[in-house]
Amino acid sequence: MRKPLLDPKILDPGAGKRGEAGHLGYLLRQASLAWRARMEHALTEFAVTPPQFAAMTMIGAYPGLSSADLARLSILTPATIAGIVANLRRDGIATARPHPVHGRILQLELTDSGKSLLARCKRRVYALEGELTAGLSAEDEQAVRRWLAGVATHG
Repeated sequence: MRKPLLDPKILDPGAGKRGEAGHLGYLLRQASLAWRARMEHALTEFAVTPPQFAAMTMIGAYPGLSSADLARLSILTPATIAGIVANLRRDGIATARPHPVHGRILQLELTDSGKSLLARCKRRVYALEGELTAGLSAEDEQAVRRWLAGVATHG
């Protein structure tokens, strides 16, 4: 439960500068943090964090990628990915095998149990996404997706 703000002039999310009158960058960050909190809560049952979910999603989508590739795709630091990959391997969720040409590069793949876990996590996250887009028409949702992809691509 969120504590009330000490200064009554500071408004809750969605109001004043924390709402439609706010700076876009601030609103994106506020939305991102709210989304992450919802994901953390939804994935708690599976003992999976949002960064682990992102890593598992990218490994599942692109089997054979390296940890360096995974860090770029999941927008996480190499150090964070190293810890996540070590834990995924320890828990039998992912495996790593040497690249056939560049033997020092390890290629990551999900195990069968990792694929099963990812599928359960995705169902939970897709349900959240459904709630997130419930008030949008298909055209509006596509416009939001296009805009967010453009922001990610061009800054």
